[in-house]
Amino acid sequence: MPGAERNKEGHPRSDVLRIAIFGGSFDPIHLGHLVAASEAAEKLDLDKVLFVTAARPPHKTPVAPPEARHEMVVLATAHDPRFEASRLELDRPGFSYTVDTLRQARRLYPQAELFFITGADAYRDMDGWHEADALPELAQLVAVTRPGYPFSIHPFFQAHIRLLDILDYAVSSTMVRERLRAGRSIRYLVPFEVEGYLAKHGFYR
Repeated sequence: MPGAERNKEGHPRSDVLRIAIFGGSFDPIHLGHLVAASEAAEKLDLDKVLFVTAARPPHKTPVAPPEARHEMVVLATAHDPRFEASRLELDRPGFSYTVDTLRQARRLYPQAELFFITGADAYRDMDGWHEADALPELAQLVAVTRPGYPFSIHPFFQAHIRLLDILDYAVSSTMVRERLRAGRSIRYLVPFEVEGYLAKHGFYR
């Protein structure tokens, strides 16, 4: 209809909210995370991206405590109206299983079209995730990767995962932590507010 809002493909846009769960340890959050979320929001025509800080990841132990990592996510996402720092996993006891997070998101947004976004590296071991076979029923699975990046996954999940090539922003949380331990600058690797938070609280040094 004339004047109707249209999506990226030029079709009339549905009133159904398109919401992505962007999960991660965010230890700490950096500009690469924000670039990935921004490109995903544009390419998937998302209304909202929820940054869900993993309080207690089952397969690794974060360096900074959960509340500190969440506070940095709050600071990093404050200036983009599409982004929201979520406490879905921080306020839930036990391990931070993705399947539980998606079920909780489905209850909170029963009419929304849900996406789950994470890095391609995380999907490599997806067949070992808790109740992994239930994930495609709860959300559209999206793996963000760089053009030309090799990607392999269990055959069962190949049909359920959408690969999303994004700008190659060469920064990682590991790099940020290592630079801080070495007394080097992290300017232009993390948002200015996160840089100030880390300088004040001394995490990773």
